Amino acid sequence: MRIRRVVTASALTVVLLAGCSGPADEDSPSVPPLVSMSTAPNSETPSPTPSVTPSETPSETSKVADTLCVRMDPTFVQTTLAVPVANIQPKAPPAELGIPTYDVCQFALSASPNGPVLRVGVSVLPATKAMLAATQKAYAAHPREPALPAKVGQGGYGTSTFLVFLLGGKMYKLSGPQATLAKYVALGQEVVRQAPGLPDAERLITRPECDRGTAAAEKVLGAPAMARRDGQTLLGDPVCGWMTSTSVVSTSVRRERDAKALMAPIRKLATSQSIPLGDEGYVDTATGRTTIRVGDDKIVDLVPLPARAINPDLMTQFALAMSPVYTR
Repeated sequence: MRIRRVVTASALTVVLLAGCSGPADEDSPSVPPLVSMSTAPNSETPSPTPSVTPSETPSETSKVADTLCVRMDPTFVQTTLAVPVANIQPKAPPAELGIPTYDVCQFALSASPNGPVLRVGVSVLPATKAMLAATQKAYAAHPREPALPAKVGQGGYGTSTFLVFLLGGKMYKLSGPQATLAKYVALGQEVVRQAPGLPDAERLITRPECDRGTAAAEKVLGAPAMARRDGQTLLGDPVCGWMTSTSVVSTSVRRERDAKALMAPIRKLATSQSIPLGDEGYVDTATGRTTIRVGDDKIVDLVPLPARAINPDLMTQFALAMSPVYTR
């Protein structure tokens, strides 16, 4: 995102002061971008018993969630979801940035490169029953489908497309294609069987280009980051994330055919404050979300969670620090 040369006096003040989010829509880095469910658990025919834990060892660069995927029985996943295949995707996707943030691995459920996947996530930081309850409450505020309680681990909830539960001080999340809650519960029980002995996640998974935003990100967080999760999209765009146990700030990129048209609603928001970055950029003073267009097909999102009113100077400083990462 390039800095525009024409700057108002007030904008210049913002630029001189010193100043992140998740992909996709507003619930991306927030509470689990969970999906829906339709059938009650007891209506489902029991799935076949999974095989014993494979002895395969994950690579040294794998994250905890990848280790969990390696431990899970792919035949059980395939049979439970009634899909053609269940193949572990060798390249881990970026962490799912939110509260909590999850390290994620995926099973490809078809031969198509753009086919359905089962995502398996493990929270990066320790989790509690209070956090589980908070995520359920947040999901219930904007449900795609009503969530039902799920008897997995130390309790959870889910729908026909996702399951979230607590186990051993971590939260686990499974999400994928439309099925039933009972099937996701069966998959959750497989996770429960395979989770014992998993190593703790590394707190700091970083990329050098993201380091430039750390000082500004921590000002947005209001505290030093307890963990970092940096990665990249399939197209190679950096994803950077800083988190504490109660908040997250992150940066990511969307590639869109008509980025300018997608900016129109943001431009018209009463709470949008223009900032002198990229071809156009705005801070939403009600949520802190900062959106910047670079060219005709690129939108950069810088998102603090939970969404809240934040001094726009802090988000502008953060955007200024990260701008060189997204203008190359």
